[in-house]
Parts: sequence; structure tokens; C-alpha cells
Amino acid sequence: MVNYPRLSLPFALRPSAIQGLGAFAVRRIRRGTRLIEYTGQRVTPEEADRRYDDDAVEHPHTFLFTVDARTVIDASVDGNEARFINHSCNPNCEAVDVDGRIFIDALRDIRPGEELTYDYRLERDGRWRADFAQRYACRCSAPNCRGVLLVRPKKPGRKKRG
Repeated sequence: MVNYPRLSLPFALRPSAIQGLGAFAVRRIRRGTRLIEYTGQRVTPEEADRRYDDDAVEHPHTFLFTVDARTVIDASVDGNEARFINHSCNPNCEAVDVDGRIFIDALRDIRPGEELTYDYRLERDGRWRADFAQRYACRCSAPNCRGVLLVRPKKPGRKKRG
């Protein structure tokens, strides 16, 4: 097996106004640049639920990335710097699924010093609960901020009468 040198990341971790540590560009990043793979231990959704009970903690766990109905990446186990890329309702990056591998790509040109973000689009099963607004509060401060990390489930549409 050939060992290739690790390329230096185009970002550095430092304290963020959004949440904890964040990833900040250390040089100009061009739109479309693949920044990093989101890595960690791959587990079943059932194992992720066993490990992290979102209803039992004050701040729900956001190091989990759902790949598909059978796979969740737990970045708190063997994860890399990608787990520190914060959420924004007006992101400059996006998560891209390539054959079950998750990569973070730049949506637009990013200036040095700018925090890297993507929309987590978190989902919860069941009905919307009043406490979700506080438990999953968004702190991105974007003009279009929806106030929560969660995507509200769509309400069933009304049927047209013909």
C-alpha cells in the first residue's frame, strides 16, 4: 500500500460565534472545491440512537451524519476536522454524497478568514414539538435564518376539489 502525503487543509479550526469550534478558510477557496470527507465510525441508526438520546441531553448531538436508512457516521469516533464545520441557514458549502461517502464542497468562492458552513437540515421523527425551537436553536445569524437546525416536516397538502 502506498502512503500518500496528506494535503494541507484549506481551513483551520478556531473558536466560532456560531458554536464551539468552527472551520475558517486560511486561503481563498474556489467554488466547487472538495474540502474534506466527513469521516467517523459507521453505525446503524439503531446504534446511533442507543449511543445518543437527543431527548435526554440539553444540546442534541450534531456529530452524527445520516448517510442512508442503514448508515450513520458518528464523527465523535474516529472523525476528522469536518465535524467542526458549523451549520448555517445561508451556507457557503454543501454536503455531497458520493457512493455513500460524504464530502464537503464549496458552494461559492470563500474568502480567507470566512467560516465554512453547510446546512445540516436535521430531521426528527414524529410531530414537531414546541421544545425543538430551543433544543435545536440556530445561531448562524444569517438574514434568512430559520431559527432552528431542523427542517420542519412538510404538512400534508390539501387535495384540490375538481
